[in-house]
Amino acid sequence: MDLTAFVDRFDEELRVDDYADVDAAANGLQVGPDEGTVEHAAFAVDAAVETIDAAADAGADVLVTHHGVSWGGFDRVTGRTYDRVAPLIERDLPLYAVHLPLDGHEEWGNAAGVADLLGLTERERFGEIGPEYVGLRGHAPEPFAAADLRRQLDEALDTGGRDVQLLDFGPDEIEDVAVLTGSGTDWIGEADRKGVDALITGEGKQKAYHEAREAGITVVLAGHYATETFGVRTLRDVAADWGLETTYVDHPTGL
Repeated sequence: MDLTAFVDRFDEELRVDDYADVDAAANGLQVGPDEGTVEHAAFAVDAAVETIDAAADAGADVLVTHHGVSWGGFDRVTGRTYDRVAPLIERDLPLYAVHLPLDGHEEWGNAAGVADLLGLTERERFGEIGPEYVGLRGHAPEPFAAADLRRQLDEALDTGGRDVQLLDFGPDEIEDVAVLTGSGTDWIGEADRKGVDALITGEGKQKAYHEAREAGITVVLAGHYATETFGVRTLRDVAADWGLETTYVDHPTGL
């Protein structure tokens, strides 16, 4: 497959252009030539030196990540930025990164993966950011107790040995669940306005404790990395359906 076709197909399905004005990340092909051939694609959550080297060692022709190396562009390619960009160029490995479009994609996204895990139904978009959304909201097939919700996520997610944290301020029976992976506690207010019982995200801020308690909402902090493996794993499956060889590079952070 031509690299251009690979990029264009993901760009179109993930609606990369629609997020251009709301995402600090430079979504799409961040490092790479105008032309190339892709027979083997690697996928990882983070574009870090370790994942770049692992993808190149596996013989990949492109690396696809959720967190790339360009967040609003480069002023200088020095220091840690140089350390990450240099091996991509030296090893002729293009980097395709997709941030918020992958968080909110209703089928392939990170929130969709968590919703699938929990069997949420009657889904709708959640997590407003400008005209777009970065999460999902759905209905539990049977009411969850907060402890059972935490247990299910603890058992299913690779949190690097870190326990899933729980701010248990919601109702005894949780039915309406919002999912916004990564760092999503800024949307507690939206969850409150929409009558959500529980918000599942990755990591929180100090103020989230008081906001959740005052709103009467349970917040589940299941790990930034752990909640954001779903999207890139799904993109890997999509690429495999296109007939490409694929590799998933797992590098949990425990955060």
